[in-house]
Amino acid sequence: MKIETERFLLRPWQTGDETALVKHANNKKIWLNLRDSFPHPYTPEDARTWVQIASDDPNILNFAIEFSGEPIGGMGLALKDDIYYRSAEIGYWLGEAFWNKGIATEATKALTRFAFQHYDICRLYAGVFAYNKASMRVLEKAGFTLEAALKKAVTKNKQTVDEYIFAVVK
Repeated sequence: MKIETERFLLRPWQTGDETALVKHANNKKIWLNLRDSFPHPYTPEDARTWVQIASDDPNILNFAIEFSGEPIGGMGLALKDDIYYRSAEIGYWLGEAFWNKGIATEATKALTRFAFQHYDICRLYAGVFAYNKASMRVLEKAGFTLEAALKKAVTKNKQTVDEYIFAVVK
């Protein structure tokens, strides 16, 4: 399953992506904005493990953001269940060399369109740490709106902060 945009491709992770994955993911600035399941430092073993498991869960879609033939980041869509079965969570990260170029916004728009076209969902949402203003801006530019501020909801790097929930509905 691939999603093409004018500048890049969202595609499944594949064997051979490991070197680029370590190159772009092994960055504390990226780790600070992601859940703790994203390791730091990001090692070649982490990359091999990720490429192997990236497609194991049918309720989670994981994509590499490929730019000029190289994966430079990742995006995911987690389909929810039970009473939340018409909702999905979206997440993303991008190598620092590609920040402030509109790639994250374009990728978020593309995955949002794809999700609403191919799945029986009516709501996409993302949680953002209070200090991650750039990600908030990405979501706003992609059509998401702030729904809630969850006070002291997340602890990252021994710092407990608010989590902002952004969403878009079909």
